[in-house]
Amino acid sequence: MKSFIQEFKDFAVKGNMVDMAVGIIIGTAFNNVVNTIVKKVVMPPLSLLTDGINLRERKYILRDAENEADVVAIGYGELIEVGIDFVIIALTIFIVIKGINRFKEKSEDPKNTEEKTPKNIELLANIEHLMQEQNKILRSHKES
Repeated sequence: MKSFIQEFKDFAVKGNMVDMAVGIIIGTAFNNVVNTIVKKVVMPPLSLLTDGINLRERKYILRDAENEADVVAIGYGELIEVGIDFVIIALTIFIVIKGINRFKEKSEDPKNTEEKTPKNIELLANIEHLMQEQNKILRSHKES
C-alpha cells in the first residue's frame, strides 16, 4: 500500500496540481478584471440611469441606529453587482468552452482533414473500418 506522501508526490509530479494552480491563478486574475469592468464600466452608466443612485450602496434597512455600524440592513445593491459579475464570468466561460469544444469536435472527426486527428481517435476509426470490413466478409460467407 502506498504511503500518503508517495501518493502526494505522484499527484504533484503528474501535473494535476500544477494545472489546478495555473487554473486558480488565471481564474483569480480574470475575476479581478471582471470586477473592475463591472465597477468602473458597467455600474457608472447604470448609476446615471437610476438618477445618480450608487447601486452598491442600496440596502433595505431592518433596524436603524444612530451609529452606522449598528444599522442592520440587507445590502441588495451589492448582491445585484455581484450577480452582474457572475453573469459576465459565466457567459465568458461558456463562450470559451464552446470554442474549445468546437475545435475538439473538429480534431476528433477522422473525416475532417483540416485538423490533425489525435492518435487515439485515428486508431478507433481504423478499428471501426476494419470491423466493418470483417462484417462484410462474414456476411458474404454466410450468404454463400
